[in-house]
Amino acid sequence: MAVSRADIEEALKDAHLPALMAALVQMTGDISWLRSDWTPVYNPLSRGDTGLPEEVQADIRKRAAEAIEAYLGGRPLQMLRPDHATICRQMDFVAGAPIPEQYVDFLVDELVLEERSTKDPHFEAPKVQQAVRKMKVLVVGAGMSGLLTGIRLSQAGVPFEIVDKNPDVGGTWFENTYPGCRVDNSNHMYSYSFEPNHAWPQHFSPQPVLLEYFRGIAKKYDLKKHIRFETLVETLAWDEGRNVWRATLKGKDGKTEVVEATAVVTAVGQLNRPRFPDIEGLGAFEGPAFHSAEWRHDVDLKGKRIAVIGTGASAYQFVPEIAPDVAKLTVFQRNPPWGLPVPHYHEDVPEGVKWTLEHVPYYDKWYRFWLFWMTTEGFLPMVKSDPAWNATDSVSGENAMLRAMATESYRTQLADRPDLLDKVTPNYPIGGKRSVLDNGVWLAALKRDNVELVTDKVVKITPKGVLTADGREHEVDVLIYGTGFQASNFLSFLKIKGRGGRDLHETWGGDARAYLGMTHPGFPNLFTIYGPNTNIVVNGSIIFFSECAVRYIVGCLKLLGETGAAAMEPKQAVYDEFNRKVDEANAGWAWGSPNVSSWYKNAFGRVSQNWPFGLIDYWRATLAPNPDDYVLERTPEPVA
Repeated sequence: MAVSRADIEEALKDAHLPALMAALVQMTGDISWLRSDWTPVYNPLSRGDTGLPEEVQADIRKRAAEAIEAYLGGRPLQMLRPDHATICRQMDFVAGAPIPEQYVDFLVDELVLEERSTKDPHFEAPKVQQAVRKMKVLVVGAGMSGLLTGIRLSQAGVPFEIVDKNPDVGGTWFENTYPGCRVDNSNHMYSYSFEPNHAWPQHFSPQPVLLEYFRGIAKKYDLKKHIRFETLVETLAWDEGRNVWRATLKGKDGKTEVVEATAVVTAVGQLNRPRFPDIEGLGAFEGPAFHSAEWRHDVDLKGKRIAVIGTGASAYQFVPEIAPDVAKLTVFQRNPPWGLPVPHYHEDVPEGVKWTLEHVPYYDKWYRFWLFWMTTEGFLPMVKSDPAWNATDSVSGENAMLRAMATESYRTQLADRPDLLDKVTPNYPIGGKRSVLDNGVWLAALKRDNVELVTDKVVKITPKGVLTADGREHEVDVLIYGTGFQASNFLSFLKIKGRGGRDLHETWGGDARAYLGMTHPGFPNLFTIYGPNTNIVVNGSIIFFSECAVRYIVGCLKLLGETGAAAMEPKQAVYDEFNRKVDEANAGWAWGSPNVSSWYKNAFGRVSQNWPFGLIDYWRATLAPNPDDYVLERTPEPVA
């Protein structure tokens, strides 16, 4: 169907113009689309406002529509592969500031301008292909990371099997079904880099849409034939004599089976085991009580008195959803979260944007680049600690500026309820704990006549409700825990015995660590995705980390094939030095501040969750394994 220039111009009204102009450079071959007076000037908390006058934006859209009409009419792309200098100019323009030279190869790889990336398996050597075909990899988990691992192993020709406790794929997007559940990272970035979706219905999709995305991925790559559903991995034991893992699997029928694998990849994440608070009387409540991650849809909340304990990310989403229907909602808050203003958090993606993503070559890549940079490396300086900064509610001048902007947003929303302002404004720095995205619905819910925010300490759960430190018993009909997950208890559901019968959890002693978040001395060929110190606080999508980790893991299998080794594990000195650097670096960020307590820190006060460097550092560190970091071992020849 022909599209008129007027139709194109209308579709471009919601397009991100800097990304569009970068794409037009390649469409037209004309570098003048990157005019210096068109360079965007962004507000860090705005929705991509370029700072350009509306008449200038209208003129750009008009010129762009003309060029796009010519392309759709048959004019070929004029610049398929921009040279290095042009790509740098495109990046600087879209970012609105110079991109440091050391980032260019990293960002070019993320852009995938040539439809090939370092994350694609490269197993060209016949010797390696032959070796990996004899391997078998056991993957634990069929969520985002597990499916990704299956895709890459399939592309590399490595036999594998995926085991998942659930009856379907999707992981967290299968399990979390509470009202309002949605992603808090823009979907045009929270998706596999090699599987963009130009038809996302909203900028931040709800759980059912995300589940369908991952179901679609499993179908496209024919992964279900490799998956055992409703199956638990109970134990893993390393067989030193044969250099294989022996895994005990338990099916839905209760029967167990032992399978062997060359390598094991755990892809279960950090946020998969609900955490209940340490409160006296837990379990004493006589009515329905459940965790938000185990939402009971059989419990009708309409017209009931509801208590919600916790004000973290999940509560931030479900409280506004249930508040209009309940008789009374009492929200118990220990510490308020920071809500960063994102007005479009619940908004639909305009049809014009979907059209532009689908029909304008390279626009989707430059739009993803803009999202990536502005919410990753470009945002990091705002949560970096300045050693000379003395305030306790911020860690630097930039952090204080960000705090002031967020606080002003709160003040504006609460102009009619100033009594709530102090209660909902955190006294810790932004970035010290997980921030949530705020489009106004949270504070609007707290302002409702049937909602009460209680900041007195919860001291006991009673048969009738919740007792707070002021002696007041809040009687309710339903109790909901929005208290997060056992993030620091990595792999707590799984018993793992490595070399010499060494127990992984005893080795950790409650303080989980890993080299690059993935490998462990004494546990050969065991790889963890989203392992210790690979969480992100403000800088981007966890899918990026998983893609880097899977590239590295596949690279380790390739290394085994190249060297003829049967087993590999990191050297103790390498592991120790890496973790020393991680701990030292984490102290330099808002989340590592000594006066901040959060789930990022374990029982020892150590930040066991977060990656304390830039994304570029993880990208570089995971390009390929360094053989010098590992002990490589051959399988002993059988005695005649």
